[in-house]
Amino acid sequence: MVKVLFICMGNICRSPTSQGVFEKLVDEASLSDVIYADSAGTHAYHVDEPPDKRAQAAAKNRGYNLSRQRARRASTLDFEEFDYVVAMDYHNLDHLYEVCPPGYERKIKLFMDFASNRGEQEVPDPYYGGRRGFERVLDFVEEAARGLLADIRKNHQL
Repeated sequence: MVKVLFICMGNICRSPTSQGVFEKLVDEASLSDVIYADSAGTHAYHVDEPPDKRAQAAAKNRGYNLSRQRARRASTLDFEEFDYVVAMDYHNLDHLYEVCPPGYERKIKLFMDFASNRGEQEVPDPYYGGRRGFERVLDFVEEAARGLLADIRKNHQL
């Protein structure tokens, strides 16, 4: 089982969106029995809350269901359990390196590094913006999720 953990700050916008998009791609590729995804936040602002309603609405318009997800804070145990710990931006990437137990640093990745059209290096935080920001996040996430899945298939012979 290849395990992927998507990370943003509060785990209510970008990381649950990434999880939902990635899970659908994995399901469509008939790989749900060998690839598992989850999401978490670097901070505990929204623990046990569902994804932001705007994130859920934007995702639903594109065929993704985020309604079953609940926010949680990432823990040091996640570095042991997951093969990929994927940050949405440099701020969260830096935070992950700060809390990562020694020997697990190689698992930490920047999500947009998997995007083939890398005009942007970070998935922008849409929290303080309008609906358009959530659509833009989905554009970035869909591109990076396809690249991540291709990377996993290549490196794990799936």
